Amino acid sequence: MLDFRDRGSVKKVTNDFSGRRKFVVTFIMICMLALVVRDIHLQVISKQFLKHQGDMRQVDEVAVYAYRGMIMDRNGEPLAISTPVESIWINPRELRYAKQEGIRAMEKLLNLPEGKVMEWIKEEPRRQFLYIARRVNPQLGEDVKALKLEGVYFEREFKRYYPAGGVSAHIVGFTNVDDIGQAGMESGYEKQLKGTAGSKRVIRDGQRRIIDDVESINEPVSGKTLELSIDQRIQYLAYKELQVAVEENNAKSGTLVVLDAKNGEILAAVNQPSFNPNTRNNLKESVYRNRAFTEVFEPGSTVKPFVVAAALDGGYIKPNSIFPTNGTLQIGRNTVKDVHNYGTLDVTHVLTKSSNVGVSMMSLKMPPKYLWDTYHQLGFGISAGAGFPGEASGRMKDYKRWHDFDRATMSFGYGLNSSALQLARSYTALADDGLLHSVSLLKREEDDDVVRVFSAKTARSVRKMMETVLTKEGTAYEARVDGYSAAGKTGTVKKATARGYTESSYFAVFAGMAPVNDPRLIIVVMIDEPSAGKYYGGLVSAPVFSKVMAGALRILEVAPDQEETMPILLTQRKPFDANEVK
Repeated sequence: MLDFRDRGSVKKVTNDFSGRRKFVVTFIMICMLALVVRDIHLQVISKQFLKHQGDMRQVDEVAVYAYRGMIMDRNGEPLAISTPVESIWINPRELRYAKQEGIRAMEKLLNLPEGKVMEWIKEEPRRQFLYIARRVNPQLGEDVKALKLEGVYFEREFKRYYPAGGVSAHIVGFTNVDDIGQAGMESGYEKQLKGTAGSKRVIRDGQRRIIDDVESINEPVSGKTLELSIDQRIQYLAYKELQVAVEENNAKSGTLVVLDAKNGEILAAVNQPSFNPNTRNNLKESVYRNRAFTEVFEPGSTVKPFVVAAALDGGYIKPNSIFPTNGTLQIGRNTVKDVHNYGTLDVTHVLTKSSNVGVSMMSLKMPPKYLWDTYHQLGFGISAGAGFPGEASGRMKDYKRWHDFDRATMSFGYGLNSSALQLARSYTALADDGLLHSVSLLKREEDDDVVRVFSAKTARSVRKMMETVLTKEGTAYEARVDGYSAAGKTGTVKKATARGYTESSYFAVFAGMAPVNDPRLIIVVMIDEPSAGKYYGGLVSAPVFSKVMAGALRILEVAPDQEETMPILLTQRKPFDANEVK
């Protein structure tokens, strides 16, 4: 029997269901409308903003490295060039999940100890960038890429290569791992050589790997090429001869500089021992320092020709002046000595015999300021200004503090010091008829900074006097140059210590030029602490001068001016005495 009392409940349930359905439908409609509104907002209103945000996550701007400028010698021979290489870095947060076999294979390719990469990952688990190899061979980089390890990335860089190796290392210098100049011309001309990096836009994938180039923003600008004054042929010749001399004389070190007497260009500058800039493991500053430009020594008797020239130019002596040397000269409580008692000498023979007494007598005839001015004009106490970083200025005592004995010792090269480059530069005033040249490590045609120090007549006269130094009567018979006339001066210099001058350590020096009538080249050779028995400049350094000068003149195709090497001997000749060589 139907209970009409339940009809109200049924009606109520039906109304509740209908209300819920309306609510659900309404809610769905509202959600759909919200989605439509959101879609319109994203697709129309915020389109550009979202595109920019997406690009920021996928499009990136990266640097494009510029080639570092090449360094060449005067004939276009490369001394420093840049080659493309690969640098490898990892994202430790990604690589930690890579297969261990792949990581071990990568370690083996890169010569890393087994487990080293995982050790780095454990030490820096949160890092996202870590170099594991810098500037590796591109082929090696391809081998590592072939492993397809997640979290391993590659970067194109450039590595500096030095074809001449140790021959020109002290001049050219080297760069560090970031290709920034650290020594030599690489450091001194960093701004010109480094170039300007460019930039480009690239697309990266979700793992930040570059998958495509978008556009170039700025093109990289390569560094400028540096053309040096160095002639690599002469540089190599000088390097080998100096190396032999240092080894044969068991010397501490050696330095040699070759100058063009006509325009002051530096054609060669070498040091021993040298180093290989391509493999610089455990390299010390004392090894790569360019001693030819940055270290000083007392030049000894190599300055005597300047004293003679100054005295002649100032009218304090005449070419036929006579000096009764007699072996010693007492100056107050001090004594100047010669190796032997040479008796009475004329001006020429003062240089021939390298008489300390004779040149001291000349010096004492001149006012202190006059002699100081002459040295100063010749560049002593002033940087040579070749454009090399760290060039030495040397030292010269103020003439106001000179005593008579100071004037004497200054005349034979004690009490002042200079670098090998400064000494070579000073000799241009004798080689080019009294004109002192500036010096340059960059190739140039002419010297626009020439200063007259001596008269042309005096310079020519002193050159002829210096020619006698290379005779059997002189102190540098071993300096003769095959096929060419040559002139020069020896120097055997006691080394200074905290307790004064030592009797056991010397600088063996020779400075000279050739051919005599029209000098083309000037060469200075300095051997530091020869200890194989010989230590005189005429026996240690003069033979190096002879070999390098002969070879260099032939390289430059300078015509010989003598049929025979044997110079004409002076009158009153006597047997060659090695004890007189100094």
